[in-house]
Amino acid sequence: METAARTAPAAVIVAIDGPAGTGKSSTSKAVAAKLGLGYLDTGAQYRAITWWMVTNGIDVEDAAAVADAAAKPTIVSGTDPAAPTITVDGTDVSGPIRTQEVTSRVSAVSAVPEVRAVITELQRTIAAEAPRGIVVEGRDIGTTVLPDADLKIFLTASPEVRAARRNGELKGKEASDLAATQAALAKRDALDSGRKTSPLAKADDAVEVDTSDLTLDQVVECVVTLVEEKRTAA
Repeated sequence: METAARTAPAAVIVAIDGPAGTGKSSTSKAVAAKLGLGYLDTGAQYRAITWWMVTNGIDVEDAAAVADAAAKPTIVSGTDPAAPTITVDGTDVSGPIRTQEVTSRVSAVSAVPEVRAVITELQRTIAAEAPRGIVVEGRDIGTTVLPDADLKIFLTASPEVRAARRNGELKGKEASDLAATQAALAKRDALDSGRKTSPLAKADDAVEVDTSDLTLDQVVECVVTLVEEKRTAA
């Protein structure tokens, strides 16, 4: 499978996978910005289609109904790491997709094979059209979406650290205590790792980076070094 149209020697496709709270988004955006690459948050796309389902009254627990509607919304992702955007049918949904309502339903929607087929094709198209290369973050990028990516990274962190980070991301009423957040993350992990279609998994050739005791700058520097080594070896 052709995963990218190389238009310059420096073009590189970087896949960054891992569960929530490991620093995927912050790391991916910073690496892309440092290296002049595009950036794609694939999780936002699944959140966007989930938001559309909820807004349009689709029962997200009804897999058949979700499957029937999977191709209806038009999702557009901007890939500027300094200001990534996402719209559904022309509506900016960057805020609404981060609500607890969407968060609690996204696993159910993203487990539907028809949804994954639609979103995966969208992701591959975006990666193929990135002129200078792109950093793509998600849960199945290195294993399913872009198995021929130039570099695959799998971020991990301890459950306690992940819960603390996620708590810091939640605002106001949606913030919960650490134990509840950790339990929610464990449930999400089980759903994502256990689904039949494209489960959360580390690719055999991915480099694992434990971010538990590292600052964001240290994680970014580690990934940037790996990318530069890959470019040099190419």
